[in-house]
Amino acid sequence: MGKILIINDSLVMRNIHKNALREHGYKDDRLLEASQGYEALDQLKNNEVELIIVDWNMPMLDGLSFVKEVRANGVWRDIPILMVTSEAARENVVEAVKAGVNNYIVKPITGEKLWQKIEPHLPFNYGS
Repeated sequence: MGKILIINDSLVMRNIHKNALREHGYKDDRLLEASQGYEALDQLKNNEVELIIVDWNMPMLDGLSFVKEVRANGVWRDIPILMVTSEAARENVVEAVKAGVNNYIVKPITGEKLWQKIEPHLPFNYGS
C-alpha cells in the first residue's frame, strides 16, 4: 500500500498536513515527510508513494523544480501531486499546472480544506 509524501520546509505546515490525514484514518507509518526537494526525491526512490503534497518555496530544490523532476521520471510520472503554497498569482498557478500538478491550493489552509483536495486523488482503501 502506498504512502503520502509531504514536502515542506516548514515543520508546522508538515504537521498540519499530517494531522489532517490522521483525522481521516492515516497512520504515521503511511506518512512520509521531507523538508526540501532533494530529500523528497530520496523518499520517492525508497518508498511506494501514492500521493505527493508539496510546497513551492523551499531551499535547494524548490517545489516547481521537484514537480518537473517527478513528471520526467517514468516510474513516478503518474503520482498525483498537490501543490500547497502562498504563490497565488494566476501565472504561478498556470505554471504549476503546466509542470504537472494535479491540484493547486493557496495558503492559508485548514486541515479540512486540505482533505477535500486530497480525497479525490486517493484510492478507495485510503485509510487502511
